[in-house]
Amino acid sequence: MSNSPSENLIAPCGMNCGICIGYLRDKKPCSGCRSDSEFKPKHCVKCSIVNCEHLENGTSGFCYDCSIFPCARLKRLDKRYREKYHMSMIENLKVIKEKGINTFLAAENSRWLCKNCGAVLSVHRNACLQCYHPYKT
Repeated sequence: MSNSPSENLIAPCGMNCGICIGYLRDKKPCSGCRSDSEFKPKHCVKCSIVNCEHLENGTSGFCYDCSIFPCARLKRLDKRYREKYHMSMIENLKVIKEKGINTFLAAENSRWLCKNCGAVLSVHRNACLQCYHPYKT
């Protein structure tokens, strides 16, 4: 991954796939929720949010366009990520909607770079995958 996340790596739920351990792994990396990669984990392929029938009705490709935003599915996912990884998909979506995707991507680029070596950090780990420097999100 380059040091700059791109719009196609931001999932409909607000997850930055560029900081997912599946995307960052060396062997058979996933190419993100919006891709059709053969290496995408089965739970991602079957994701009820990515496959949500309401997503087709919006124009942005993000859950914030939905009339039931945030739905129960997204709230459960958001709660799990807030508690385990200190990141909120709902907050991500609000920033994208209110400030635009470019502002969100710039903030993500700053937030998820290792202060020690400059590598992209994973939301699913608490140490840099390159230099093993610990960090808190």
